[in-house]
Amino acid sequence: MVLKAELHCHIEGAAAPDLVLKQAQKYGKDVSAFIKDGSFVWHDFTSFLAAYDGASDLFRSEEDYARLSEHYLTSLARDGCIYSEFFTSPDHALKSGISPAAYTNALGEGMQRAKAKTGIESRMIVTGVRHIGVESIEASARFAARCGHPLVTGFGVAGDERMGSFEDYVRAFEIAREAGLGITIHAGELCGWESVQGALDHIRPSRIGHGVRAIENLDLVKRIADEGIVLECCPGSNVALGVFGSFEDHPFPKLRDAGCKVTLNSDDPPYFWTSLKREYDIGRDNFRLDDKALTAVTRTAIEAAFVDKKTRAALLARLNGGR
Repeated sequence: MVLKAELHCHIEGAAAPDLVLKQAQKYGKDVSAFIKDGSFVWHDFTSFLAAYDGASDLFRSEEDYARLSEHYLTSLARDGCIYSEFFTSPDHALKSGISPAAYTNALGEGMQRAKAKTGIESRMIVTGVRHIGVESIEASARFAARCGHPLVTGFGVAGDERMGSFEDYVRAFEIAREAGLGITIHAGELCGWESVQGALDHIRPSRIGHGVRAIENLDLVKRIADEGIVLECCPGSNVALGVFGSFEDHPFPKLRDAGCKVTLNSDDPPYFWTSLKREYDIGRDNFRLDDKALTAVTRTAIEAAFVDKKTRAALLARLNGGR
């Protein structure tokens, strides 16, 4: 089995339908609007966000969140994943009625449980949400900078790319950068290559969430390769959302061939009928990556991970040892 690593997954979006159904029973809620026959149902990005928010609202207590992270990370480890980073959302915590600190501590508890059971290493990236607004994004950055949780090692901005502008988020990222957090930002998914260029110009991240629309501008592709920016590619998500019509149309191979650092990730796996294992299978079956090439993708992810040198060295040793 090829060992795997993941840099791009939203923890609320990783909640499997069976877990969401259990949460719905716990709180006496009807989820038939967005879960049918054991699968999430949506038809465009807006309805996807509605389903996502509906399911997320069913995680309300610290134990709910601990169970969520433990459940997801344990499933990853079963598929050969040795490292995972996932996005957290203080806004979801506040909406659910608990503090960002309690939410983060609970997720951390689940991460520790999963590590104790499986050995999987993991970290959190605190994110602001574009369609909620600049003030909440800056509040998320201040929380990330001050929370002091050892497993919070990055900051990012996610949400609807069609809202807001990168200039609005510069202060938030300055707060995070000054605190020593790793920097990533979603761009080049729903919006075109200009969004990737804007992210590089204004935010100066080491990684771009998605970034695949950069393929529309070959000068930009060269810049990404030259600057060593790591792209958190999510092919299953991209095809499910119609960003690209098929895996044959997906630019992952072209970006890789152009010298860009590319990784494979699941984004919001059950919503897009995928998993990290399936993303690696797509790499093998659709992008013609053999075991050596897939292991190189994992190595790229570990080298780009928001971890200390000792943890990175241990993960690379595990990868090189094949176990």
